[in-house]
Amino acid sequence: MKRHVIIMVLVITCLETGAQTLPQRIDKAVKQLQQAPQMKHASMSLYVVETTSGKPVFALNEQTGLAPASTQKVFTGIAAFEKLGSAYRYNTSILYSGKIVDHVLQGDLIIKGSGDPTLGSWRFSQTTREIVLQNILVQLSNAGIATIAGNIVIDNTAFDYQPLPGGWIWDDIGNYYGAGSWAINWNENQYDLLLKPGKNEGDNVTITGTEPVLYHTNINNNLMSGKPGSGDNGYIYLPPYSNNGFVDGTVPAGEQRFKLSGALPEPALQLGEELAAMLAEKNMGQHTQTKVLYNTAADKTATQLSNLTSPTLDSINYWFLQKSINLYGEALLKTMSYQATGAGTTTAGVELVKTFWNNNGIEKAALNIVDGSGLSPQNRVTTHALVTALQFAKNKTWYNSFYNALPVYNGMHMKSGTIGGAKAYAGYHTAANGITYTFAIIINNYDTAAGSIVPAMYKVLDVLK
Repeated sequence: MKRHVIIMVLVITCLETGAQTLPQRIDKAVKQLQQAPQMKHASMSLYVVETTSGKPVFALNEQTGLAPASTQKVFTGIAAFEKLGSAYRYNTSILYSGKIVDHVLQGDLIIKGSGDPTLGSWRFSQTTREIVLQNILVQLSNAGIATIAGNIVIDNTAFDYQPLPGGWIWDDIGNYYGAGSWAINWNENQYDLLLKPGKNEGDNVTITGTEPVLYHTNINNNLMSGKPGSGDNGYIYLPPYSNNGFVDGTVPAGEQRFKLSGALPEPALQLGEELAAMLAEKNMGQHTQTKVLYNTAADKTATQLSNLTSPTLDSINYWFLQKSINLYGEALLKTMSYQATGAGTTTAGVELVKTFWNNNGIEKAALNIVDGSGLSPQNRVTTHALVTALQFAKNKTWYNSFYNALPVYNGMHMKSGTIGGAKAYAGYHTAANGITYTFAIIINNYDTAAGSIVPAMYKVLDVLK
């Protein structure tokens, strides 16, 4: 008898579960999430639609603006596909002023940037620092230049002097993910600070060097060794254009080698000095100095040798979304502005993106942003806006490139976002029954001390499977 009762209860439970609609099952999962200890003081927004029809499936605070973190990259990436085109390439011009006399350039070597965020990047075989520098030497040789009597001039005038969006915080801007964007970017505006921690907690940490060699910069060392296995708790404080900075915090004791990745304070100067060092090594420019132009463009009568061409935009967007590279977002924002108005500024780029989305179904007030990457804690967007943007992309010729650029988390193609007390996901998923859903979920101000919020968010998204 007892066995029959148990079976009946299980059957009834299964029937009740099967009878629940998808919105009901999502609602149940959301209520369970809201009861989690991390959520006591948190705000949450969730919006789900059927991808094919656009029919709303579930909505919770979908018009409430919350900090989206890196899910904001969805807006920038899609706008770049539309405004620039998937085949768009950056061109960095190699020019010279003066004349070539007996294989000596009686003038300057000029490098004019257009905002390429991949120049010197290790992510593409044709863009590495070594390949770029070697290509410049080849172009000099092809032009019959064996020696440069003048200087290396880096023309940085395509973008404005301000490399950082407003609202980026002091703890971020000296570290690799807080790198600014210029007309000349180099090595993703990143360097590695090489360290040797002490053997025990509380020991001093030694700076053993940088990779690449960092020119004209001094970093004061305040690092200490933390507990073994404690991870990276170090921060570099070195703002743009500064010659002096410091590093603070802890790195784990007992490590033979450790590194912190910082943001180059002046990438154009770094490129120029690396090129000057290579020219000196080849006896092509023993006294060559680097001059960086920010306000007045280089000699307009200069002769062009060649262009250094970037990978196509769809490849750039792939890494932008896959690895959430903030530099790429800020460069794309300024590039869209520069191509449209001739002014490569964050402010103009933000307004262009907001106007673009306003013309495609998203009110400007639902897209309250100040940058292209989502790093600023001032950004506020709605899940309705995120889903609208994702729905806009699905019928475009470049959609497959965009979809494949989205990372896969929890078995779902979606962009993630993480920033102090904010966690978000936005993307697509095809359920077992063949129906595809477009969704966005944002939680702000959750209690990090109560544990990770991610598993609880996944339980909600699992209902779409």
